[in-house]
Amino acid sequence: MAEYLDAMEIETAKNPSASVVWLHGLGADGNDFAPIVPALKLPKAAIRFVFPHAPVQPVTINGGMRMRAWYDITDGAIRREDEGGVRASQKLIEALIAREKERGTAANRLVLAGFSQGGAIALHTGLRHPERIAGVMALSTYLPIAEKFAAEAASANREAPIFMAHGSYDPVIPLARATQSRGLLQSLGYTVEWREYPMPHSVCPEEVADIGAWLGKMLGLRA
Repeated sequence: MAEYLDAMEIETAKNPSASVVWLHGLGADGNDFAPIVPALKLPKAAIRFVFPHAPVQPVTINGGMRMRAWYDITDGAIRREDEGGVRASQKLIEALIAREKERGTAANRLVLAGFSQGGAIALHTGLRHPERIAGVMALSTYLPIAEKFAAEAASANREAPIFMAHGSYDPVIPLARATQSRGLLQSLGYTVEWREYPMPHSVCPEEVADIGAWLGKMLGLRA
């Protein structure tokens, strides 16, 4: 039996045929984005939202304090990416994707979403997944391990739609880092729907409305 991350789950109706796996940011947990489901105002449909809790681990930038994190973050003039942590989380999310398929969601009816660290893992995992998924939603984030992405990206998801949104005043992940990731993806032929909002490292009502519209489109929902 595979071991899965603990997760908060919300089903909008019985027998869901579509899934959204939504990853939280550093120090939060799966409950962080659960309240957003009714705010999305999606058309009536049977969707399973899965909000997994990241593993608890020490985070260097926070003095080694243990917290929920998808990978470690260091600080300083030389930023070292925690490639091992990113890839470990990729495996955990791949297990959740496999479980959704076992529970009746076809891969092309599954959206992988995330905020901040969670968004980085969503991009990293979704675009490497060997079977076409419905799309990737990346909020206030960037593409990790970017230098290896072109060689590792899965051809199955070369045309998978990507929704990226970012705050103009984000002090945690600067806008420039997000636009650099967007530029790399676009240079490789990916379709990126980009949104920018006058906000810090957070989510705003206008963004929630745009997320709802995009999700509805990706999952073929009709009002």
